This record gives sequence, structure tokens and C-alpha cells, in this order.
Amino acid sequence: MQSLARIAVVTAVLLAQAAYAPAQDADKDKEKEKEPRRPQLSLRATPTTGMVPVRVSATAEFKGGDDNFQEYYCPSVEWNWGDGTVSESSSDCEPYEAGKSQIRRRYIASHSYNRSGAFRISFRLKNRDKVLTSSSAVVRLLGGGF
Repeated sequence: MQSLARIAVVTAVLLAQAAYAPAQDADKDKEKEKEPRRPQLSLRATPTTGMVPVRVSATAEFKGGDDNFQEYYCPSVEWNWGDGTVSESSSDCEPYEAGKSQIRRRYIASHSYNRSGAFRISFRLKNRDKVLTSSSAVVRLLGGGF
């Protein structure tokens, strides 16, 4: 009789665990859905090679992820042109509103080079002094120059 009671208790516990597990999995799935998806940054410079003097245009672009990714909303931007020149900018934005505010997905800047060499162009998305994400590209420039 005791062994039948034990079997019944074990069976009841196993059934309760089986019923609880799908609910737990559903909760985890909902949490994953709520987590914002981080956009991926790429940087492209054109031309990648050229004769100096030359003006290079750089495009930083976010692909994928959520349009309302809060961490990337209203950042400051830093372009390091690899020749000792750094350009920075920031925007004056409305306060972030979940579900309404959208990130900027494309940043474009250009820079003139007057001397030859290989230059690493870096783009940094920042919040105050904290770098949120960055990307770089290399241009190779030929010719005389000063």
C-alpha cells in the first residue's frame, strides 16, 4: 500500500513539473521577444584608393535590429580620419519614448586628404564618453603631397 502511495506522489510531482515546464518556456520566450535587437554597424569609404589630393566620403550604416533601440538613440558621433583629424557632432533630440522614438540608421561625412598613405577611418557612436559601437575602414592614397 505504501509503495502505491509513493508511486501516486511521484506521478503527481512529475505531472506538475511537466505542466509547469511549458509555462516556464513560454515566459522565457516572451522575455526574449521583449529584449531589443541590436543593429549591426558597417562602415564604407569611397574611394578606397586614389591619388592625392582626394576627397573621401564615408558612410556608417546600421542594419537589422530594432528601429527603437534605445541605447543608439540620440548619440554623439566621432569620425577619426586617420591623419590626425577628428570630427565630432551631436544632436539635440526629444526625450526617448519607447515604441515611438527611432534611431538614425545612416551617417555620412567626407574628408579631404592632401598626402599619400594608408589611413584608417574610424566611426564611433558614443553616449557622453562611452563608446557604444564602432567600425573602421582603410583607404590607401598615392601621389605626392605635403
